Amino acid sequence: MARPLAALLGFTVLALILLVTRPAWADVIDGDWCAVNDGRHMSIRGPEIVTPAGTRMQGNYTRHSFLYVVPQAEPDAGQTVAMILINEETVNLRMGATAAAAAQAPVQVWHRCAPQISDRGAPANAS
Repeated sequence: MARPLAALLGFTVLALILLVTRPAWADVIDGDWCAVNDGRHMSIRGPEIVTPAGTRMQGNYTRHSFLYVVPQAEPDAGQTVAMILINEETVNLRMGATAAAAAQAPVQVWHRCAPQISDRGAPANAS
């Protein structure tokens, strides 16, 4: 009798864990990121980034970090940008002349951008 009860308890615990945990994909730096205070945004998909100025380029990617050098046509050209995933919703970004300098630079906090909601197909306001 104790064995079925233990199995039921184990199944219940497993079901609760699956219901309250977030999907594993959220534990990666990939996604759309928005600066906390000024409206800038960027997008990371594997080793590809769309920078805050809109340049699509490649960088050094790991599951929890991203590093790239700002392209010549952008503000802060030549600076190294180093990002690290702090949690599922937060990235800390630092910028410096080199990766070593970036590691010592002030932190800029970025959060996952809110999902975009399209108004395509929404009914027009009746006047």
